[in-house]
Amino acid sequence: MTAKHDNGLLRIGVFYDGTYFSHVSNYYLYEHERKARLSITGIHEFIREEVSRQEGVDKRFCQIVDAHYFRGRLSAKQAQENDSLYRERQFDDVLIREGVTMHFLPVVSDRGGEVSEKGIDVWFALEAFELAVHKRFDISVLVSGDGDFVPLVRKLNTLGTRVMLLAWDFDWTRNSEPRSTRTSQSLINEVTYPIMMSDEIDSRGRKKDQSITRLFVQKSKDFLPDEAPALAPAAAAGLRSGEVVNFNADKGFGFVRPDGGGDNLFFHVKSTQGCEPDQLTPGTNVVFHTVKSERGLNAVDVKLKN
Repeated sequence: MTAKHDNGLLRIGVFYDGTYFSHVSNYYLYEHERKARLSITGIHEFIREEVSRQEGVDKRFCQIVDAHYFRGRLSAKQAQENDSLYRERQFDDVLIREGVTMHFLPVVSDRGGEVSEKGIDVWFALEAFELAVHKRFDISVLVSGDGDFVPLVRKLNTLGTRVMLLAWDFDWTRNSEPRSTRTSQSLINEVTYPIMMSDEIDSRGRKKDQSITRLFVQKSKDFLPDEAPALAPAAAAGLRSGEVVNFNADKGFGFVRPDGGGDNLFFHVKSTQGCEPDQLTPGTNVVFHTVKSERGLNAVDVKLKN
């Protein structure tokens, strides 16, 4: 059995490659039979259970004492233009609730308008090593599949820190073209405890295992709203017009761009009148009222414009 600290705890640090995590989570929501995003809470419970099993230590003594999330980030203006500002902030709330420290760097745009991350992997590695030194982690958990982290794993090993890897292999599509996500074999070979999460999740014997079920968000309100937000007791404004920017039929919500400009407005399918979800395609002209909710201005009584 592994020696523990004087306080009896195995100290665990968790480090998320945010872009990778988002990509994997989107796969499970949009392409996998689970049709749900990954849950930070569930992943942390899974980690504690796996550390307990691998180290032969009671789960009570396996504690996550630090967790960090690294990702490139759009500016507020870019996120608003992409209708992703609200979703980003809501996921921030999830990370804050789970005690995960966020680390963001601005994404960089090339001449063609494509955005990319610069410096995040380096920051990830530096923080993971420095924190392992100062906080004396027994186990560092990497949520990533990137072979660029092999040097980090080797440095962590020199400290006597064991490394657990949570990684996924899967096939997916973009614009009808087949793609694949694969974990670096070099990274798998270097870590102490490699765990291929895709195999664990799809294992026939574990599909209904509680530790696997908990890996997924059970209520979409933990990440995205699945019901209309509570409205403040205020009278609706006058009838306005605009067009649908997008609508997610699976989630039951979308955004409207008001005529005359201004921020895009959130609306929920429960706030529509006399129209079917398949009619709410981008560019469709609609009329609506607006009301204030705790999250800002929303469109309600949304119906097709005659």
